[in-house]
Amino acid sequence: MSKRDLSKEQLREGYTTGSSATAAAMAAIRVLFSDDTPEQIEIPLPVKGTLNIPIARVEKEGKCARGVVIKDGGDDPDATHGHEIHALVEISEAETLRVEVEGGIGVGRVTLPGLPVPVGEAAINPVPRKQIISGVIKETNEVTPDFAGLIRITIEVPQGETIANETMNARLGILGGISILGTQGIVRPFSHASWKASIAQSLNVARASGLDEIVFTTGRRSEQFYLEQFPETPPIGVVQAADFFKFSMQQARLKEMRTVRWSIFIGKVVKHAMGFPYTHAKDWAIDFDLLADWCAELGMPEELTEKNRAAITARHIYEMVPEESREAFIRMLVRKARESACGFSGNSEVAIKYVLFDFEGKMIYSPENQK
Repeated sequence: MSKRDLSKEQLREGYTTGSSATAAAMAAIRVLFSDDTPEQIEIPLPVKGTLNIPIARVEKEGKCARGVVIKDGGDDPDATHGHEIHALVEISEAETLRVEVEGGIGVGRVTLPGLPVPVGEAAINPVPRKQIISGVIKETNEVTPDFAGLIRITIEVPQGETIANETMNARLGILGGISILGTQGIVRPFSHASWKASIAQSLNVARASGLDEIVFTTGRRSEQFYLEQFPETPPIGVVQAADFFKFSMQQARLKEMRTVRWSIFIGKVVKHAMGFPYTHAKDWAIDFDLLADWCAELGMPEELTEKNRAAITARHIYEMVPEESREAFIRMLVRKARESACGFSGNSEVAIKYVLFDFEGKMIYSPENQK
């Protein structure tokens, strides 16, 4: 079925900023040419199919029209969820139908190389830009066949500059607002694809800026703790890899990174040591029998290793390890984790370092401990 109705999904999907902008532009076109104000509009999706999106309002501004859509991220909302996405449409004379797309208020500008948008241009990615143009041409042809003229579309996000503070845009060199994104047109809840794309894009920007060292973190807290310990680290060289261990190492190899550091907590380093390609708890559970065997290999008492087998978290095991054995325990985990990272990378020459924090932010292992 090519046509989608998001309201009928059991786990409700949303739509991207690119789809929102497309719908806003198409609604403005309809009002300009027909005075018909749509309650919803059917937009083309970037890959295939169509999608119905509600229209919040359309306003005429002299010879222009402004369409407004409320961005809906579905059951996996992002920073733009619930905010207005505007498209201001202006028509001028031209011999053939042409469509130009620009960014206005609240849409960021690209200031660093490595992104799919050239430096100096509005941060409207190629796929949503093409989607907007396709939607505008489709609507124009349906409402006014054989129209000739230049259609200028200015995408605006009134709260875009504020929203951007909740994103990684500034680190990627996108200043003044948000990006208009979306390769599929639909936001699928808990999608891995968007996070992987973010990792790859961040590495592109870092490499294009001349960096050959990258710091992967498993989330905001591990990033915060790392930057507190190493404040000289360029923010552009820090990437939230989350649970994507294997993918991140593969991307580091593709981008020819010379050094990779991981800022990490005990639970994740155990999963790295066990060679899990993806470290989310629901998909990859720690093998506590194996971890107990590793503890036994370090000479820990049998009574303790048996307790380890009954543990339910890596943190619990770490807390049971005697103080005098903790350094050896961590070194063992880091050594195994580095072996896994090197295996996923496929590059034995990359320098892989781990920085391990406890849950209060104290650094309990650092690159200086590693050879």
